[in-house]
Amino acid sequence: MTRLDQAIERCGGPLLGAAVYRYHPEYVEMCAQLGFHVLWFEMEHAPTTLPEIADMCRIASGLGVLTMIRIPNASRQSVLRAAECGPDILDLPMANTVDVMRELVANARYSPEGSRGFFAASRAVHYGLCADIQEEQQRINRELCLLAQIETREAVEAAETLCQVPGINGIFLGPGDLSASYGVTGKTGHPSVVQAMESVIMTARKHGRRIALFSSAHHVGAWAAKGADLVFCTSDIACVRAGAQSVVRDFQTSLSEARSVRP
Repeated sequence: MTRLDQAIERCGGPLLGAAVYRYHPEYVEMCAQLGFHVLWFEMEHAPTTLPEIADMCRIASGLGVLTMIRIPNASRQSVLRAAECGPDILDLPMANTVDVMRELVANARYSPEGSRGFFAASRAVHYGLCADIQEEQQRINRELCLLAQIETREAVEAAETLCQVPGINGIFLGPGDLSASYGVTGKTGHPSVVQAMESVIMTARKHGRRIALFSSAHHVGAWAAKGADLVFCTSDIACVRAGAQSVVRDFQTSLSEARSVRP
């Protein structure tokens, strides 16, 4: 059972997650104190470095929060370097084919499930302090959750096959890229995008796969009812933006009121 499965059994679903696009240890701590269950550390689009992500994984884990690293691709280097940081979840973007998903499994899981390289000095294996390294590797095979992102029309149409790839634990639906793929960029609530996501959820559920997605507060209830296990709802950048906008609005309102009564 993966650590994501364990958390869902312990807390009930769906779990609530937040994305971290920069090196923000304070934000990680605040999210833990606010009650978020999972933190997503970004390596596909953001400039965050592996040492920074490893530090944030330590902080989050110490506070009882699950960690997910979105890697840029399924290459051996990308997978191994992220996996050795000891995350609970690895997420692969643009998982459009069976071959790329199999590559993720091969690089992330130890033999006999994959061909992950031997390394006994990383956080993932407790820096080699474990009594039995082989047993530690098999624990990782059992507990590490692998998510593959379905975020294109191509992947949606191949979902029946993609959801059956051995070693993949769940599907992450990316509504933003799906909207672009369906020609309605940014309109994540468009009927074609919603229908595609609903279709993939049904297929993933049929094959016993977990479902993760990003959603606004307005739609999260609907996705939870449809079977989402993990919902990401915000990011560090979104929170900073919303906070700054709120401060500016409040001060502009106060200044406007002051000007109206100024002699």
